[in-house]
Amino acid sequence: MIRFKKNTLFSIITILLVLSLVGCGSSEPANTGGTESTEAVENGQIQVLTEAFAEHPTLLTSVGQSADVEMVKALLENAGLEYTMDKLVEAENIGDAKTLILAVGGSSKGLGAAGIDENQELNRALAVVDAAKTNDVKIIAMHIGGESRRGELSDKFIEPVCSQADYLIVVEDGNNDGLFTGIASSNSIPMDTVTSIADAMNPLVNAFK
Repeated sequence: MIRFKKNTLFSIITILLVLSLVGCGSSEPANTGGTESTEAVENGQIQVLTEAFAEHPTLLTSVGQSADVEMVKALLENAGLEYTMDKLVEAENIGDAKTLILAVGGSSKGLGAAGIDENQELNRALAVVDAAKTNDVKIIAMHIGGESRRGELSDKFIEPVCSQADYLIVVEDGNNDGLFTGIASSNSIPMDTVTSIADAMNPLVNAFK
C-alpha cells in the first residue's frame, strides 16, 4: 500500500510538471529561429524551417520509450493540434497518417515496462520510418529531454532515426556536443533549437499547414 501511494504521488507530480512546463509557453505561432539557429544558418551549417510542410492526420510515437513522448503529447494538446498516439506503433499500422512525430529519447525503465530491449526498439523505429518514407509521410523528430536525455542509450536511437527526418526540433542543451547540428548539416535537414520544452510548441505549431 505504501508503494502504491508513493508511485501515485510520483505520477501526479510528473503530470503537474509537464503541464506547468507547457503552460508557460504561448499557443500563438511565432518566429522559431532562435539565436543559436540563426548563427548556424549564417555559418552555413544548418537551416531553420521557413515554410509549413506538415499535414494531418498526425501520428505520435516514441523512439526509446522515455517519458518525453508524454511531454510532446502535452504540447500537441496545448496547441490544439489533433493527433493519435501509439508509443509502440508497428510499421504496418501507421494507417492514413500524413505526419509522423517521433519523440526521441531512450529510457531503460520505459523499455523494460514495454517488454522490449533497445535493439528491438531501434528496429521497430526504423521500420516505422521506412514505412513513412515509402508512403510519403512527413517526419518530425523531437528531442526535448535536453542534456539529461543524452547518453549511450538515447544516442543509439538519435542518429539512425533523426537523419531520416524532414525536420528536427531540439532543446538546445541536448545539443551541447553538436550532435544534432551535425546530423542536420550532413543530411540537409532544417532544425530549430529552443531553450526549453515549453518553447518547443511554437516551432511544432508552425510546421503544420
